[in-house]
Amino acid sequence: MLRRPRAAAPTLAGTTPRGTARPMLFAALAGALSLFSFAPFGAWPLQFPLLAFLFYQVGMDTSVRRAGWIGWAFGLGWSVAGMHWLYIAMNRFGGLAAPLAALAIVLLGAYMGLFAACATAAAAWLRRRWSLPVASFLLLVLPVTWGLSEWLRGWVFTGFPWASSGYAHVASPLAGYAPLIGVFGIGMLVALCGSCLAMLTQRARWPALALLAGVLAAGFGLTQIDWTRPAGGPISVRLLQGNVPQDEKFEAAHIARALELYRGLITAAPADLIATPETAIVMLPQQLPPDYLAGLAQFARASGSSLLYGIPLSDGPGNYSNSVAGMAPSGQAYRFDKQHLVPFGEFVPRGFRWFVDMMQIPLGDFTRGARIQAPFAVKDQRVLPNVCYEDAFGEEIADQLRGAPAPATILLNASNLAWYGESVAIPQHLQISRMRSLETGRPMLRATNSGATAVIDAHGKVLAVLPPYQRGVLSARVQGMQGMTPYIRLGNALFLALAALALAAAWVSGRRFGKKHRKNAAEVS
Repeated sequence: MLRRPRAAAPTLAGTTPRGTARPMLFAALAGALSLFSFAPFGAWPLQFPLLAFLFYQVGMDTSVRRAGWIGWAFGLGWSVAGMHWLYIAMNRFGGLAAPLAALAIVLLGAYMGLFAACATAAAAWLRRRWSLPVASFLLLVLPVTWGLSEWLRGWVFTGFPWASSGYAHVASPLAGYAPLIGVFGIGMLVALCGSCLAMLTQRARWPALALLAGVLAAGFGLTQIDWTRPAGGPISVRLLQGNVPQDEKFEAAHIARALELYRGLITAAPADLIATPETAIVMLPQQLPPDYLAGLAQFARASGSSLLYGIPLSDGPGNYSNSVAGMAPSGQAYRFDKQHLVPFGEFVPRGFRWFVDMMQIPLGDFTRGARIQAPFAVKDQRVLPNVCYEDAFGEEIADQLRGAPAPATILLNASNLAWYGESVAIPQHLQISRMRSLETGRPMLRATNSGATAVIDAHGKVLAVLPPYQRGVLSARVQGMQGMTPYIRLGNALFLALAALALAAAWVSGRRFGKKHRKNAAEVS
């Protein structure tokens, strides 16, 4: 049976095929420059020309294989630059030799680059398969494959969504889309803005500029909408930052000093809520001095303060959890167990015990907490903890809020980033917490060991923050919020639906373009 010939997929105007090595080098450098779009640098507009450069390279007369290699190089540079601080944990605190630690970062970047490679290779394949015109390829397909690649990176093999492109936009006009489509949806729009710049090489540059302006203007308009409303009255909070050196945290000679430090910080003054960092108390309750927790409970009753403190808990031999425990003035106890564990930090992936054994970090296998856990009642507010990089998984926090009979009105992140020294990990993590506030319309409190201890309002704005790498207490009054943003109700479903619609529109465009091309060819012949 004879098949109708497909129309050739058009290339960007004025381009010709070239080798792969040089574009890969430039793509890796462009990806590395993305570091400056994130905190603490905040040059979020930089992402647009960087992605435009990548998409222009892929938009040439490029094979699927060549597109994949260029995308992989871009993702490699993006990931190594954005997550280089992991080297500090492995080398300084893990005792891994510098060359091996550097190699581990490169290998991680090589793995992360596979997601960007899938984005560009899939787009190139669809362009040829569907005979797409340039505008459909740039404005419909590439933004979708980029957004989907970041979404996949957020859950494949438990996920590692750090440095997803949307996090750079907590203070840009695109922040307005967060309560609707979340960080991965924003990432798709970031790619669309980059595609609009790439379209400047084509004749349809003015419509592309109009689309770019429209996306940014609509996002700014959405920032004016209040998706949630106040719940009850504000509460007073005290957030503790002990700044315990990481190389002393688990040393027996220093544990007693740390316990006294946090007992003193907790009991120094009352507040409706007093919160410590992750594992501020590094010993199991049965290992603590007999009067330690009893003394904290007495302080809570006498002062009317509710306490949330990071501590490991055990439900039996070999069954440990990274937890946040609570004490109410009434004596009621509370417990939150970390649900999303860190690979190589809180559990060892199968087949990688040899790598963990090379380091001197006290790593083990923790037990995962339940998917839905109740918040902690503080007066007429409900506080839901999350531990360390759990707040990098926005859909899981939305799931907690959506699934709870009485959803939380305030979020609390308890972290310890001292593993990563004086690096960009701290401002990057603060940026991630700001995105969670934008998505959920709820304030986020951060109690950390070395920073960033902060109060973030329901619009993602930092209201107060302690200087990092210093001991201190952050006192503030916080208003809880209630109500459901579209992102809480739907999670990433709306983003995925928009991606599917864009791909469907691209397919229709390709069909029409191919039909027109065949008709013109028949008339010429």
